[in-house]
Amino acid sequence: MGQDLFQGEKVLAFDLETTGVSTNNDRIVQFALIGTLADGTPVNKEQVVNPMKSIPLDASRIHGLYNEDVRGQPTFAAVADELAEMIEGAILVGHNVRNFDYALLKNEYLRLGKLAPEPKAIMDTLELVRRLRLPRPHNLGALCQRHGIRLEAAHTAAADAAATMLLFWRLSVDHAPAFRRSIGELERWIVHGDGGRDASELGRGLNDLEPLDAMGKVRLDGDELVLSFGRHRGRYLREIQTADPSYITWLLSPNGLDCVESREAVRRHLDL
Repeated sequence: MGQDLFQGEKVLAFDLETTGVSTNNDRIVQFALIGTLADGTPVNKEQVVNPMKSIPLDASRIHGLYNEDVRGQPTFAAVADELAEMIEGAILVGHNVRNFDYALLKNEYLRLGKLAPEPKAIMDTLELVRRLRLPRPHNLGALCQRHGIRLEAAHTAAADAAATMLLFWRLSVDHAPAFRRSIGELERWIVHGDGGRDASELGRGLNDLEPLDAMGKVRLDGDELVLSFGRHRGRYLREIQTADPSYITWLLSPNGLDCVESREAVRRHLDL
């Protein structure tokens, strides 16, 4: 299905590795675009970027890029025009790409006083698996394992991008009836569903959940706690604890949750 739907389109899987999880304050340290141009020419672009700020050790431990690895590498300003040309008009495929990777990318362009490139459509596999109501966990590694996709060198931009493209294709085969739509209709369905009653399935109904803290960064979903910001937005804290324990360490610092009472409530919830 995916091949027929995207015939004649520029289709690129997109992934970032960054200095952290704030789309407003953190910076790109690596990006990857994997896919094809409209004429079928393959694209395999991966670039390390100097973020012009120190990379926190927790972030380096996840993606394997340390401060010494980015010295002498081009800044985002140096690669911004080339990257914009590739993304403009493309169908972007990524995991949590709408709320994290593309959101962070837009802020990088704003810092340069430029408008971000506009993709033709965004196909977010995190939104997609939630729309399809697939069982959790919804992190990329677990989904790839469930669908028989090898994810080697996880948390490098190119590996994650390539795996996401394969995951999208696999989902389009396994759930073919849902993909019998135009590109625009498919994106709208992934985001909004078939009606207003489905709007909360993607985590866009997080604001309806009772906040644990004054800022609403963590919310109550029955007996579970759900994160409502950043890279793991919409995921249960217990799931994040298993998939990305270093993120929980960061979350329990003043840089993550600035409310002491909330940090203590999260510790109790996670038995820490």
